[in-house]
Parts: sequence; C-alpha cells; structure tokens
Amino acid sequence: MFLESKISLLAKNGSIEAICGSMFSGKTEELIRRLKRLQIAEKKIAIFKPYIDSRYHNKKIVSHNKNSIKAIPIKKAKEILNIITSEEIIAIDEAQFFDESLINTCSLLANSGKKVIVCGLDMDFLGNPFGIMPQILAISDHVTKLHAICENCKDIASYSFRITNESDIIKVGEKKEYQPLCRACFIEKK
Repeated sequence: MFLESKISLLAKNGSIEAICGSMFSGKTEELIRRLKRLQIAEKKIAIFKPYIDSRYHNKKIVSHNKNSIKAIPIKKAKEILNIITSEEIIAIDEAQFFDESLINTCSLLANSGKKVIVCGLDMDFLGNPFGIMPQILAISDHVTKLHAICENCKDIASYSFRITNESDIIKVGEKKEYQPLCRACFIEKK
C-alpha cells in the first residue's frame, strides 16, 4: 500500500512528451531549445541519441541549423536505465531508430517521476508510421507535431520524400537524400 502510494505520487511529476514531424520541420531544434531552457532552470538532464546517427557529431545532438547539445550515443534504449542516476529530465532524439524497448523504458522513467522528452520522425519516406513512434505518441502525455515547408509548392509539409533510389527504411540522411513535401506533392512524386 505504501509503495503504491509512493509510486502514484512520483508519477504525478513524471510525464512523456513527444516532438514529431517530417524531416526539416525543426524537431531537433525544438528539442535543443527546450533542453537549453531546462539547463538555465538548473534541472538535471540526461540526453541520448542513437549510436547510428553520426551525421554531424558522434556525441552531440545537432540540428540542421547547426545548433547542438551534448548527448550520450546508445545502441539500445534499455541502456538508458543503466546510465541515468539522479536526472530529472531524460531526452531522446531520433526515437524512430530505437527498438521497442524504448516504449517500456519511457514508461518506467515517467512512472518513476522523470520527465521524458522523445523526438522523432512520425512517418518514414514511404509515408507510413515510422518504427516505434506510433506507440510513443500513444503513451505520451503531450505531443507537439511540427511541419516543414514543401520544397515543391511552399505549402505546409508533413512528409519526408527520399530523393535517392535507396529502398532501406532506415537511412540517416540530410538535404542530399530527403526533401519535405506536402501531401499533394508527395502523392504526385511517389
């Protein structure tokens, strides 16, 4: 009984926030902005990124605008549970590249009173839900969906269109490989 009441009391402070959208919508930029504000507020923060994302830096989350913040590269989401200590905020970038253990990891952290901020693509280059992001969005207390500007018609873009002919779902890339498109332009080019 005492343990249950303590867990529910801690869980009141815990939460999961998700930041999602297409490529070039400013997801990582928004994550970095939130984390820098939390640093000013002197919160204890642990920031993680997938080991496979080394586009700009191995040990930093870097936005396309070159803003950055230090991060710990990990291969599996459950590693987070062995790394954190007294941090209040746990941030995870490029969540779509992690395995399903991220779902349980985020829940465990939030249920223990941690604020978890997860950032990632909600759709792959085919326009399908990407990896574990649908489950992350479903368990999130708050969701922020960001949009880019369509490269074609300059309308609001929700899709990440792959310019290259590669067919692997997981392909870390930049402007040379992807462009943001609105629904109409995506359907036309697809």
